[in-house]
Amino acid sequence: MLERLFGGRLGYLAALLAGGLTTLAAAPFGWWWLALLSPALVYAGLYLMSPRQALLRGWSYGLGLFGSGASWVYVSIHDYGYTSAPLAFFLTSLFVASMALFVAIPLGLFRRLMPARPTVVAGLAGFVGFWVLMEWIRTWLFTGFPWLLLGSTQVDSPLSTLAPLGGVYLLSLAVAASGALLVELLQRRYLAALPLVLIWAVAVVLPSHWTTPAGEPLKVSLLQGNLPQEIKWLPEGQRQAVNTYLGMTGELEASRPAEPDIVIWPEAALPMFEDQAEPIMARAQAALAPDTALLTGILQRDEDGRFYNAVSAYGNASGGYRKAHLVPFGEYLPLESVLRGAIAFFDLPMPAMTPGPDRQDPMVAAGHTIGNAICYEIIYADLVAQRARHAELLLTVSNDSWFGNSIGPHQHLEMARLRALENGRYVIRATSNGITAIIDDQGEILDQLPQFTTARLDGEVQPMQGLTPFTRTGSWPTWALAALLLLVGIGWRRRTA
Repeated sequence: MLERLFGGRLGYLAALLAGGLTTLAAAPFGWWWLALLSPALVYAGLYLMSPRQALLRGWSYGLGLFGSGASWVYVSIHDYGYTSAPLAFFLTSLFVASMALFVAIPLGLFRRLMPARPTVVAGLAGFVGFWVLMEWIRTWLFTGFPWLLLGSTQVDSPLSTLAPLGGVYLLSLAVAASGALLVELLQRRYLAALPLVLIWAVAVVLPSHWTTPAGEPLKVSLLQGNLPQEIKWLPEGQRQAVNTYLGMTGELEASRPAEPDIVIWPEAALPMFEDQAEPIMARAQAALAPDTALLTGILQRDEDGRFYNAVSAYGNASGGYRKAHLVPFGEYLPLESVLRGAIAFFDLPMPAMTPGPDRQDPMVAAGHTIGNAICYEIIYADLVAQRARHAELLLTVSNDSWFGNSIGPHQHLEMARLRALENGRYVIRATSNGITAIIDDQGEILDQLPQFTTARLDGEVQPMQGLTPFTRTGSWPTWALAALLLLVGIGWRRRTA
């Protein structure tokens, strides 16, 4: 009955709804249990569909997911890209429709590969494997966009203990399996209750701590300047940035009995190149105690004319970091010769960035190693795991001004929380206008600043040692498991051919 109900046109509407439910499961809403219904609504009746119908169902899910969950793209294009409302709406719709293809095409191919009427075991295994591999493809193809992965919604759910074991993709696998098993239960296939209970029972008994403290906690101060993005790169914005961050740094000595061990400014805190900012950073360093480290996001340029989005260290700190995974259309322009000048959005006053090396040594601040992930990089689980292998703390500096007053910054923060949980590391998140936060090794927010305020967040972070299973291996064991599950489903077709 359930298969017939969702195997027809109602299945497209159900898939559209499923995409929206994934957004509601994520921050700022946090109704994580709704994520179980998303794969369930895609799975129900899937094997009654033709490959073409499955493709349309996948596209419907993608439209629901990105149309609701990535609606902040409109804010970036319209409010800060100086694009008219109709054109911004068109470009946002084009983005959503294009991203939906990352679900549609794999689901259509999956249905073509699977047998017409697979057994329950083959159908379940194939679907779960497909879901994880679909998210894996979305992570790397065309530079990747692993935003709103199913597992990212589970940082506050009982399944969250799976994160240190296998990362976000193991969470996605568990949610996809749970949703599909619920469908089988509703169809009175009661044996499906056994693996469903097993998944959640394993999550309950898994250890919550995989790492241990390394030394004493460090005092940190995160500065949130809240500078207007519209004028940031104008002379007026430069003066305001200098006055704001120097003033907030100078207040540290008078406002607390002991100065912090580390002071952190956000991504591109000063809208200028590092060589231009040297006198300003010298003044900031002079205002702090000699044993205080000062870390800031800043733009760099080399003698060959290449530009980098970077984090630099001053005072009791050493090393540096250059962003390795750049944002298309934000830090570089694909097809620049064609698009430059087409609309104002493609002419934003930002130089074309050069990516830094994939592997970089951690920074050292106040005697402890720090792994970096600048802004967009924090959503890439394996990139952050690679940084965490040699670091006791994780730092992400960001400029979420581009999101405006949308759900984007909340989703971004949620993914930073999951990176902390996956790696058993505190995450220090310093942003231009919010959400600045200190996250512990369990993914819990210890403290945060409200958005759109000029404020300082003082707190403590605990350096951690030891590696979680996920930090050691990354995502490849889960991807291999997903591929094996998919082969189980496809293999049934060969046996029945």
